[in-house]
Amino acid sequence: MMRQSAAASAPASIGNVGVGFDILGQAFDAARDVVTAMRDDKPGVRLMQVSGLVSSLPDDPKSNTALAAADAVLKAAGSPCGMRLSIAKGVPLAAGMGGSAASAVAGAAAANALLGEPYSVSELLPFALEGERVASDPPHWDNVMASLLGGLVLAASEEPALVQRLPAPKGVVAIVLHPAAAIETRMARSILRAEVPMTLAVEHSRRVAAFVAGCTTNDLGLIRAGLTDLLVEPQREHLLPCLPQVKAAALAAGALGCSFSGSGPSVFAWAVEKDADGVEKAMSAAFATAGVSARAYRAPVASEGVKVVAADEALVAA
Repeated sequence: MMRQSAAASAPASIGNVGVGFDILGQAFDAARDVVTAMRDDKPGVRLMQVSGLVSSLPDDPKSNTALAAADAVLKAAGSPCGMRLSIAKGVPLAAGMGGSAASAVAGAAAANALLGEPYSVSELLPFALEGERVASDPPHWDNVMASLLGGLVLAASEEPALVQRLPAPKGVVAIVLHPAAAIETRMARSILRAEVPMTLAVEHSRRVAAFVAGCTTNDLGLIRAGLTDLLVEPQREHLLPCLPQVKAAALAAGALGCSFSGSGPSVFAWAVEKDADGVEKAMSAAFATAGVSARAYRAPVASEGVKVVAADEALVAA
């Protein structure tokens, strides 16, 4: 049965996790979007309030990921009623932190909760992807599946859909530095080469395998050996000129690896807990030396995914 209101919170995410372009994603619980859905006797979805990091968003489902995802759930469930959505943005946009995906996931989950949860969390994936499609077509599975399911997630197949959560290494945290800059995802994808040399493909595959094996076996040596993006980062690093210095500082401070978060401009690093403070300080100092202000975020690799929240939590988030 349809409730009168429901709210859902979805985390930021680290797309690609450096080495896993388009196949790996990690939930990042240091920032969240909250979507509140309210019953409306008029069919369809409409936007109400927008708060948080932004004060306005498109009110058309064709241009708003949360509205599009909620609308997809509403239509699939065959509900004769509609809903109105309020969005509290805690995840920055155009930051490489999965801001559009977080809204899509929260929108799908809020709509599902309002309708009495006809779908399980995992069954919300196609609806959240339809929401993300508004921002990027084809949609980014890495951000969406991580924000939805939590932790570290592998897209083993898109057709048919097959995603799998991977074990998160114990005691490892993710650190994200978000600089005062923006990189448009479509542009960042458009500059990538369609073909790469066979030797590069083999070496990059070696690192993906090492990274996944390291996470699965909790082997930090394998994770460190694998967490190097040979495929995409070299083609994008000119978009953030200080990336080499930030990366070098992170590694020198003990990070297991460091790269763009998604398409950037945010930069992430993995570090064991005892090294996390030093890694964060080193990355912040490198940005400062380059004359770039950057905000630091931190969350465990095993961050929680989407969750239905109480009304008072939604109000606090807003």
